[in-house]
Amino acid sequence: MHIPEAIKSDWAQIISGAVDVIPEDELVAKIEKSKKSGQPLRVKYGADPSAPDIHLGHTVPIRKLRQFQDMGHIVVFIIGDFTARIGDPTGKSETRKRLSPEEVDVNAQTYLNQIFKILDPDKTEVVRNSSWFDTMTFTKIIELGAKYTVARMLERDDFHKRFTEERPIFVHEFLYPLAQAWDSVEVRSDIEIGGTDQRFNLLVGREIQREVGQTPQCVLTVPLLVGTDGINKMSKSLGNYIGITESPREMFGKTMSIPDNLIGDYFLLALGYKKDEVDRFDKEMKTGALNPRDLKARLAREIAALYHSAAAAQDAEEEFNRIFREKELPDEIEEKTFGKDATITNILTTAGMAPSNREARRLITGGGVYIDSSRVDSPELALPPGEHIMKVGKRRFLRIIIQ
Repeated sequence: MHIPEAIKSDWAQIISGAVDVIPEDELVAKIEKSKKSGQPLRVKYGADPSAPDIHLGHTVPIRKLRQFQDMGHIVVFIIGDFTARIGDPTGKSETRKRLSPEEVDVNAQTYLNQIFKILDPDKTEVVRNSSWFDTMTFTKIIELGAKYTVARMLERDDFHKRFTEERPIFVHEFLYPLAQAWDSVEVRSDIEIGGTDQRFNLLVGREIQREVGQTPQCVLTVPLLVGTDGINKMSKSLGNYIGITESPREMFGKTMSIPDNLIGDYFLLALGYKKDEVDRFDKEMKTGALNPRDLKARLAREIAALYHSAAAAQDAEEEFNRIFREKELPDEIEEKTFGKDATITNILTTAGMAPSNREARRLITGGGVYIDSSRVDSPELALPPGEHIMKVGKRRFLRIIIQ
């Protein structure tokens, strides 16, 4: 495909790290027209505030939005405070939990506090989709539903799987892709960006815009960042996330826990390194010219510095090294006092180190709990009076006072 000379630089940046660009020729034409006219494109991104914190997985599409802003375009950031009440079933094998309006409002405010760590506020329009859906009549909803067929809806992988397995699909779930598509109509989106799991929903937006007489948006998808477990996409519910408002120490430690095979992806997706630089890292690790641990420490340091400061990242690295290389304790350890009858299981749950007694016992029997550098084998262990240091996993410490 021919790329006009005037937009070659922008185009190279746009497709860097992208998975799908649909359709490419239309997007090239839009960018070229914008370049000639000086009229910025409207680049849409929707986020349902289903959890209060933004993690590194969310930042992958948000960093792509920032690239468009740096080219002079406008980002329309939609807070899905209405659609969050439906619950996007994307990638879910069962109906997703619906949130209350109060939960959504709390989460939405935290999103607004966090997105401008990456986006330029002067080139960002923030809108809530409740501003049009709260007043939409039932007649209008029926008209919207008439623009898309059930057969097309069942082409979506998660719906198709549940249908063939005779598991419930509720009517409100069919409304979600249509609601997301209507967002595109309301903001007159030129381009919509999302993760690869959003591909179906983004394409529905093209269809609905065409149905109402608008020029269809182009679609750009970006990869899903795998979480610290090395298996699943980063998710708060799975506990495999790195939150962008977490402390530098926590960010550094969590990054150091990722599998070595993800180092390149994190440089590419979380930090925006170029593909040729990441390929060079991979090659040097394979040949032994570069120690994966040293590269991972660089990654952790740069992530912590990006969302905090270089000084904070350096402090986090020094403390990590003291704890894990030199076997020293962190500077600050939470302290709690217990009676002499408290068992290790009681202490873990009461201190919030485990969500339940069952999980506490699992941690102990799995060899993940240490008292004063000795591994705990019994969930019923009671500590003698005095001061003790508990370590859970690799990074969590608690100073225990037994009275």
